[in-house]
Amino acid sequence: MREILRQKILDAEATPVPPFTPRDVHVPAVPGKALAVIGMRRSGKTTFLWQLLAERLAAGAPREGILFVGFDDDRLAGMTAADLGVLLEEYYVLHPEWREDRRPLFLFDEIQLVEGWERFARRLLDTERVDLVVSGSSARMLSREVASSMRGRAMEVLVLPFSFREFLRHRGKEPGGDPARLPKAKRSALRRELETYLEVGGFPEAQGLDVRDRWELLRTYVDVVLLRDVIERHGISQPVALRQMTRHLLAHAAGPFSVNRFHNDLKSRGFRVSKDSLHAWFAHLEDAFLVHGVWLATESERQRMVNPRKVYPVDPALIPLYDRSGRVQPSKALETVVFLELLRRGAEVSYVKTREGYEVDFLARWPGGATDLVQVATSLDDPATLERETRALLSAADEHPTARLLLVTMTPEATRDVPAAIDLLPAWSWLLATEP
Repeated sequence: MREILRQKILDAEATPVPPFTPRDVHVPAVPGKALAVIGMRRSGKTTFLWQLLAERLAAGAPREGILFVGFDDDRLAGMTAADLGVLLEEYYVLHPEWREDRRPLFLFDEIQLVEGWERFARRLLDTERVDLVVSGSSARMLSREVASSMRGRAMEVLVLPFSFREFLRHRGKEPGGDPARLPKAKRSALRRELETYLEVGGFPEAQGLDVRDRWELLRTYVDVVLLRDVIERHGISQPVALRQMTRHLLAHAAGPFSVNRFHNDLKSRGFRVSKDSLHAWFAHLEDAFLVHGVWLATESERQRMVNPRKVYPVDPALIPLYDRSGRVQPSKALETVVFLELLRRGAEVSYVKTREGYEVDFLARWPGGATDLVQVATSLDDPATLERETRALLSAADEHPTARLLLVTMTPEATRDVPAAIDLLPAWSWLLATEP
């Protein structure tokens, strides 16, 4: 094992940085903390580690000051925490000048495959001067559990599929400067690109594929999450019912999900599943980052629990795979994309039901205390739709008087007579904004 680990170090130092699309991922700057890179499978976590390596090199660090080790290597099967100690010693034997006086960067990918890695990581932080980044995702330990295993010694770094800006960057079409100052032709082109993004989504491997191949790839992603991260990981004894639930959640994206209603639906079809199991399954799907649940905005815990959660998939391209029509659903996709962007920007997100019975898609609470009420509509051409959306925002403003009122739409140029209190924003422009 010692010889293998030494060779891994040497091979890592000789491996060139692969080409990648830079990601706009928030990295906490908290001294003394490791970083735990988390997110759904195939969302780009390993590539993001390469990005961190490239950024350290660009800052002037020599290659030997960075150790990148991927533990999904058959030669490392059965590796233990003691072997991680050997890896550390071999690194410092090769580069003794980096011990104590300098601060190397250690990037450990799929670290959860090593039994007892948590104890080693905590000892490493306590006894050595290093910057440590870990990532992981498998049936043995979900990526969020990698972070929690550090017991307060790590900060989470969430990697989602490409945002709209990253999608454009990957295609070589990212605009420069202020989006609001772009010429009309460029703005029209960006709207068309957004329509493509709502269909193609942001999984890196799905870019450039035709529809059939993309759908087969995305179905594979969902199947792997269900099998390895939920069924095998948690010993699910009713996989058919779980798959029915997953299909329902993805097909009804941006809609409410009631455990009671779905339980009754399963019961009518002959499935004997308890409500507690359905609650647990939903939590497992969230832990695997396949879906995100959004709670009602209320100070009453009872009200929060009795109202259904709204559900959003991790990527808009998953919606037509399970929608009965088999077609892109622009309204669901756009609302999903706006939710994911709020999540990326660090907002605490809930939805609003006013005392008058109106609903607003999102209440976004930002670090520092600012709040936004965000309503999403693909089109406001119909006067009745415009009236409904603006009425809901104004009603919610009575209960959240300090919040900004934002109406995000694909066709703002066709909209007239929006109340002055509401900011009407083109969806492509809001998604490209660099500030909340």
